[in-house]
Amino acid sequence: MRLRLSPISIFAPAKLNLFLAVTGRRPDGFHDLVSVAAPLDFGDTLHATPAASFSLTCTDPEVPCDATNLVLKAVAAFVAATRWDGAVAFALEKRIPMGAGLGGGSSDAVAALRALNTVAGPRWALPPDDLAAVAASLGSDCPLFLQDGPVVMRGRGERLSPLPPDAASRLRGRRVLVFKPGFGIATPWAYGRLAAVAPAGYLPAEAAEAQLAGWTDDPSRAAETLLFNNMEPPAFTKFVALPALIEMLRARFGLNARMSGSGSACFAFLADGVDAVPISAAIREAWGESAFVIQARIT
Repeated sequence: MRLRLSPISIFAPAKLNLFLAVTGRRPDGFHDLVSVAAPLDFGDTLHATPAASFSLTCTDPEVPCDATNLVLKAVAAFVAATRWDGAVAFALEKRIPMGAGLGGGSSDAVAALRALNTVAGPRWALPPDDLAAVAASLGSDCPLFLQDGPVVMRGRGERLSPLPPDAASRLRGRRVLVFKPGFGIATPWAYGRLAAVAPAGYLPAEAAEAQLAGWTDDPSRAAETLLFNNMEPPAFTKFVALPALIEMLRARFGLNARMSGSGSACFAFLADGVDAVPISAAIREAWGESAFVIQARIT
């Protein structure tokens, strides 16, 4: 068995759900959705070094480094699919906050799959379709991190298609301010609350597709007019700090901020040249110094 002798580093980007329509609950317990997800130039970094046995360390002491971590779940799935008998020591530089709806855990898992596919070498490396299938087995939003650029997610998130080039060009390079309070929102709780008010909380699939097509097919429509998330009402009902801050940002700065995924992270587009410092200061004044605030760009 031949291993790469030098460590490799894989960037694990955060993502934003710019458009998220949960359309209904499936018989298998998952939810169907139509979503536009876009990666950011901000994220985690996963370092992988060939080793005698698998291990994981993390710069964030709050992140579990045992078998519950998606990085090690990705290891188990890769080994099961390939029967590779090597091992890797992973070191995760964690920047994406947990419980944010930014896809950090899923992105880290896919970074692990990418690393293993490289370290294992061509004999064991999985072809793209098989790698995507392994990613989908780890989580509904994992396959999107194998793509480059904004994508449309359908089904439970595993059915992906790229945005038309013109539509993608209206998103790529856009500057965003991403912010999160000191608390997170558990994804199962958020979907459970949405199901509890069914069918009122869902957007029918036909309406979701029509709304999305209205944006993608009209090149005059700016990125801001795409924004939608029907997971906001249940989250905002319990976590009132979110809508209160969003309203303040609208009133003081004219920003149209939305929640990403199941939250608790929110985001707003920023025009180039807009000074983010007073906006960030207002967020920390409202939510305290534990608030997470970063600037990033859609890639």
